[in-house]
Amino acid sequence: MKKSPLTGGIALAGALAVLLSSCSSTPKDGGTSSEAPKESSSYTTSEVTDGTTTFTVVKNPANGKTLSFSNDSGVKVIEETVDGNTFAFKDMNANGTLDKWEDWRLSADERAADLAPQLSVDQVSGLMLFSGHESAPGDGLTPAQKEYLDESFLRNVLYAGGNNVEEVVLWTNEMQAYVETLATADTPYIPVNFSSDPRNDAKDSYAGASGGVSQWPALLGLAATFDAETVKQFGEIAANEYRAMGLANALSPQIDLATDPRWNRITGTLGEDEDLAAEMAKAYVDGFQGTFDADGKNIGWGEQSVSTVIKHFPGDGTGEGGREAHTEAGKYAVLQDASKDAQLKPFLGALESGGLMTSYSIIVDEKGEPAYGNLMGTAYDQARVDILRKDNNYDGVIVTDWGVTSGGKSDPDAFFGMAWGAGDLTVDQRHFEILKTGIDQFGGNNDIEPVRAAYKLWEEANAAGDLDVTAADRWAETGRRVLTNLFNVGLYENSFQDLEASLALVGSDEYVAAGLKAQHDSVVVVKNDQAITCEADVKSYKDMTVYIPRSFDTGHAGAFGPATYTEGETIDIEVAKQYFGEVITDEAVLDADEKVTSYTAPDLSNVDMVLVGMNNPSNGGTFESAGRDQETGETYPLSLQYRPYTADGENVRKQSFGGDILEDGSKENRSYFGKTSRISNEADLDAFERATTAVEKTGKDIPVLTLLSVVTGAPIPAEFEAKSDAIVVGFGVSDAAMLDIALGLEESKGRLPIGLPKNMDTVEASFEDVAKDVDSYVDSAGNEYAFGFGLGCGAAPIK
Repeated sequence: MKKSPLTGGIALAGALAVLLSSCSSTPKDGGTSSEAPKESSSYTTSEVTDGTTTFTVVKNPANGKTLSFSNDSGVKVIEETVDGNTFAFKDMNANGTLDKWEDWRLSADERAADLAPQLSVDQVSGLMLFSGHESAPGDGLTPAQKEYLDESFLRNVLYAGGNNVEEVVLWTNEMQAYVETLATADTPYIPVNFSSDPRNDAKDSYAGASGGVSQWPALLGLAATFDAETVKQFGEIAANEYRAMGLANALSPQIDLATDPRWNRITGTLGEDEDLAAEMAKAYVDGFQGTFDADGKNIGWGEQSVSTVIKHFPGDGTGEGGREAHTEAGKYAVLQDASKDAQLKPFLGALESGGLMTSYSIIVDEKGEPAYGNLMGTAYDQARVDILRKDNNYDGVIVTDWGVTSGGKSDPDAFFGMAWGAGDLTVDQRHFEILKTGIDQFGGNNDIEPVRAAYKLWEEANAAGDLDVTAADRWAETGRRVLTNLFNVGLYENSFQDLEASLALVGSDEYVAAGLKAQHDSVVVVKNDQAITCEADVKSYKDMTVYIPRSFDTGHAGAFGPATYTEGETIDIEVAKQYFGEVITDEAVLDADEKVTSYTAPDLSNVDMVLVGMNNPSNGGTFESAGRDQETGETYPLSLQYRPYTADGENVRKQSFGGDILEDGSKENRSYFGKTSRISNEADLDAFERATTAVEKTGKDIPVLTLLSVVTGAPIPAEFEAKSDAIVVGFGVSDAAMLDIALGLEESKGRLPIGLPKNMDTVEASFEDVAKDVDSYVDSAGNEYAFGFGLGCGAAPIK
């Protein structure tokens, strides 16, 4: 069983009552009693309920696997006695025989190889589906979910909701119980594989997902610790919390290199350095997928393992102009031959991952030609997939990113779609072409019909001699890969969660403390002009008055709705009140729509300190078409400065590398030369300037501490550094963690995992696919904000 890196682990599975009855009896009249002593050489059974689902838990002797099944499933158990120990196995196909795939003593590979050929074409087609986002566990098992589980045979479910442990456990248990009832002699049992994107970020990767679980830095923050053991520890703890909620698969880590500072997803990466990213990617995978004994030794797969999905192969951080590939604005990425090895290194070093996700982008070289095989997204490019399947013998599950079979000319009614380069293919043809490359699963597809159609297309191509492999063999191959992951994490044995044990484990004191320590260790001090005191006492701030200005962000319209306006103090004022005697802020004048027309700073004569929170300049989020006007199609520059930036310098690219072929046969030019940026939170810089002006009016030497949160890109410090007495940088951490470092209550240990640019001209002169080719900012103390820089106690750089 997986052990906690702090306490040796909470035996969650052991707290679960494991079920199983004997071969010829129900759990109630089984051959062994649940009252048997611990030293019994026979299995024991008990009954557990979460109030919605009642299930049986079976505990086997001699370190045998724990089993569980719903009391409504009709599952019986088969007994085998070996060396005086009587073991239980689930008879999942009700044939009274212990089949290989039912024998938990065999390897996952053996079991998957045995079961895969027994699945129907529809069952494997269902395993090729990976659901759209499910985010309302409180609704319970819905008719729509029952439909895709039953009629489309879907078993991979993406959970994208919050961390209400009780709601999630009830929902996952209910769905697992339902799929048990769908098993027949002709359709063998397949459990649900619940998956999740990252959900432990202190600055919340999912809206509403924070709370419940332990809170950690974003992945870029973990990289800022420069400590692979911290990353591994995170993986161990997060995996325990995932499994306690019924989640057995992680759609992470995102290991694209952050080689373009404008890219709005860099906080989800491990930074720009290929070696650091590769080391930490491996640690992440090891932590999530491992099972650890009492001594902390990784003993391999187990029931507390979570299979990972490294993404987005072969690296999607090279979008032209820094634009993001989730929207049409960023569907072209740039990759020179000289950069391929560096971009691939984190992936090739983490191929022990059970899964891998492909990138959206059409990847071109500096001449606009295909960087690999064709001018299509990775899911459609045989050459890119061959790097995995042929060159590196990768046999894990490869899944497309979400929506790559949707949209385009042949699917105009799709809500959204990222079938870049495949717009002329029908939806059925897209599924067929993707399967031909060697990819296994379609992200975001709940409907089996296109996969059924792809099977027929495969049969026709095989009959015509165009494909050597039969459709049956190709489908069985994917079936084996997917099943191997399910067996590896023990879902066939024990897919149910004991609610009481889960509530005790998720967000436990030990886990929360570990997450907070990692947050502290990730925060980077880049400037300290006698403003941060080493080893300060929190009591010394209790009598102080601090000023925190207010700001607003106008937001950006996107695929899911109009721009969202937000306003408030730049640092959580309730958090600040825990440190200071008094916290004051601005007065605001609002218009009829309750939007700010002006702020007035208070008199700071009696203020002891100024704290200014700033988010990096916001060009927009993942689905907000940053860099391209939705209405006019005009391309504009992404900027790393708050004030308007017009891209008219000598280094601005006047002809884009990527571009669509237009109806007249010419190539679209996506250059933004002469255009101006569109930053939604310029008011953050206004807040900083309002604060420093108010300080100057007092004539006093009041320290100004800037707390900079990197959310979507690497900011240029030139607009605020000179008047900041200290600058503290956080990557997906809480305001409390930032304050602990800024006030000297915790030692600063973090270092920059990405360089902070000098200006936009050096960004324009750089290449999207090359790390560390941007001139870093040099501050008034002569420190260069380059990769690896950070100050320790006082003003000494960390070595």
